[in-house]
Amino acid sequence: MDILKNRNIYLWVSLVFFVFSVFLLIFWKLNLWIDMTWGIQMEYSYNSEINIDKITSELNKEKEVYLENWKQVINNIGVYWITWEKTVAVVVWFQNNTDEIKLNELKNNFKNKVFETIKAQDESTLETRYVNIWKSFGDYIKNTAFITLAISIIAITFYVTFAFSWVVSWVSIISFAFITIITLFHDVVIASWLYIFTSMYLPEFQIDTFFITALLTILGYSINDTIVVFDRIRSNLKKYAGKTWKDGRNLYEIINMSVTETMTRSVYTSLTVIFVLTTIMIFWPETISGFILVMIFGTIVGTYSSIYIASPILYIVNKDKKLTVYKKIEVNPEDKIVV
Repeated sequence: MDILKNRNIYLWVSLVFFVFSVFLLIFWKLNLWIDMTWGIQMEYSYNSEINIDKITSELNKEKEVYLENWKQVINNIGVYWITWEKTVAVVVWFQNNTDEIKLNELKNNFKNKVFETIKAQDESTLETRYVNIWKSFGDYIKNTAFITLAISIIAITFYVTFAFSWVVSWVSIISFAFITIITLFHDVVIASWLYIFTSMYLPEFQIDTFFITALLTILGYSINDTIVVFDRIRSNLKKYAGKTWKDGRNLYEIINMSVTETMTRSVYTSLTVIFVLTTIMIFWPETISGFILVMIFGTIVGTYSSIYIASPILYIVNKDKKLTVYKKIEVNPEDKIVV
């Protein structure tokens, strides 16, 4: 299989997706969950049937009354069922246009109004959960997320540099680390864009702490797949580089051979992971559905990048290097070290 033949097409497609994804992440209004902002979440148990559409309509009318300095305080309201339970959840997002003490007072007032609205339909309604996210905590979560992702990428880069520090001399160690950073950014950014694009049509998929956890997991899966391909390339370089006749291969042939040898393993492993993740998303609680969806996108993008992005870039960076026969250094145990 000649992967490198259409390398420019693969790289340009990925570049377009990457630039578009970065643009979307910077300028698009993100569908943030309350742990990334400063909202409240309430859950209520009930016995008889209640009309969730009517509750949503009444609460949306009520939010127009909540103003601070002539500006609307409540940004959005979400009302939904808890799967397999007679429980309704209400999530309210607030604007950042007032101080935290005043905002907390408004939250309590609106919480009481929500309870009255649901109780009007079912007298047996009970509040079973109340979560109040303060602005300072939401900012802390977002800042920590960026720092954690940055530290993870740096740590993985150092690991790759160390792992390939004994690679054949005519292939740069820096190229492996550099390409690793590119593929990691590629996977995380495009997987995030796919998730955000999905949330535009399915609002239940929101950006929360599970989303950040999924991105960190994607980093680990992506680097694993990339290193498998790189390790096979390194092995084949030692075996075929610089030789003549039927035992010899140039860099183009070696990379194509290595990718072909690992492609089946990568694709089958990814399909297995996707099958398991899809099953979990269908049958497990909705609270982790966003985490699972990001993982599915990350698995697909990570598999693609390890085959169609990492390998072509490795060839482009090293294609002008002259390959020589690999010579293993023989160490004579009888040699004495003079100090």
